[in-house]
Amino acid sequence: MTPADFEAAGLYDPAAPEAADRLALLQWLAAQGTTLAQMVEAQRHGSLTGLAGDLTLRAGERLTLAEVAAAAGMSPARIERMRLAAGFPPVDPDEAFFSREDAETFASLVTGDAFVGEPAMLHFIRVVGSSLARIAEAALALFLANVERPIVERHAGELALAQANLRAARALDIIPNGVRSMFRAHMETAIRRFRAARPLERVTLDTVRVTIGFVDLVGYSRLTQQLDVRALGTLVERFEALASDIVAARDGRVVKLIGDAVMFVAVDAGAACDIALTLLERFADDPSVTPRGGLASGTVLLRGGDYYGPVVNLASRVAELAVPREILVTAEVVERAGTGGFHFEPAGRRILKGFDSPVGLHAAGRLEQS
Repeated sequence: MTPADFEAAGLYDPAAPEAADRLALLQWLAAQGTTLAQMVEAQRHGSLTGLAGDLTLRAGERLTLAEVAAAAGMSPARIERMRLAAGFPPVDPDEAFFSREDAETFASLVTGDAFVGEPAMLHFIRVVGSSLARIAEAALALFLANVERPIVERHAGELALAQANLRAARALDIIPNGVRSMFRAHMETAIRRFRAARPLERVTLDTVRVTIGFVDLVGYSRLTQQLDVRALGTLVERFEALASDIVAARDGRVVKLIGDAVMFVAVDAGAACDIALTLLERFADDPSVTPRGGLASGTVLLRGGDYYGPVVNLASRVAELAVPREILVTAEVVERAGTGGFHFEPAGRRILKGFDSPVGLHAAGRLEQS
C-alpha cells in the first residue's frame, strides 16, 4: 500500500501536522497484515491505534452461530444460553463472530452440563463470566494508567501507542497458564477452608460455620464530591489493596469489594477480629476517611462463591450501626474468638432492621501489651 492509497481512503493527509507519524502508523499496520478496509473501519470507530491489538485478541477464522454450534456439538439455543450466562449480549446469527477457540470452550462446558446439569452449570458460568469481566476491565485499566497515559503525556505519537497495544494483546497469551495454576491453588485453599468450616450438625451439604465481616470507609461519599477522579481512584485502590492483603494474610477470603466497602469471611473468629481491627489501624492517621465495621458468626449458605443467610444480613446491619473507628461484633463472635489478644466491651442490645429480637453487641479492641 502506498501513501496515495492511504490518502484516497481518507486515512492520511500529507498536509496535516502529524502526517509523518500517521504515515508511519499506516505503513506499520500494513506490515502487520492489516487490510485497507480494516483500517478504514477502525478509523470510523476512532480505534486505529488499537487495530493491530484488536485483531490479535481473537485471531483466526470466524464462524456464525450455526457453525460454532455444529463444531461444538450442541444447539445454537444452548450456545446462546451459555453466552448470556457468561455476560455477553446476543449476536446476529448470520454474523461470522465466533472463533474456533469459542467452539472448543463451548464443547468443554458440555462436560460440566453432563456432570452437574445445565441449570447448575449456567449458574457457575455466571460466576466465572462475572469474575472474568472484572479481570478484563482491571487489565484494561492497568494498561490505560501505566502504558497508554505515559505515551500520550509525552506525545510519543500514534505509532508508539499502536505498538504498545499490540504488545499488550500478545502478552495476554501468558495469562491462561498463570490462571490455571492460581485456580488450582485457590481450589485447594477453598476445599481446606470448607472442611474446617463445615458444621458438625450438617444443615445442608453447602452450609459452613464462619465469621462474616463488613468494613467500610466513613466519609467516602463526601470525598467523591471533593476529589478528582484520579485521587479518588488512588484512595479506592489503597483500600482494596490493604483489604485484600490483610484478609489473605490471616487466612480469610475477600468475598466482594464495592468501592468503599469490603465483605470478607474467615473460619476463625479471632482472625476475623484481627482483620477488622488491622484495617482500622492502617487508616488511623488518615484524616479524610475512617473505617468502621461489623462481624457476626454462624452458619451460612455457600453458593456460587458467595455467602447467604441471616448471619450475613446481621453482619451488614451491625456494621451500619458502628461509629467511625469502631468494630461491633455479636455475642457469638465474642464466644468463638475467646480472649486471644482481644477485649470486648458491651455495647448494649440494639434493634436491627430485619431481626425480631434485640441483638447484643460488643465493641472489639486489642488487649494492651504488657
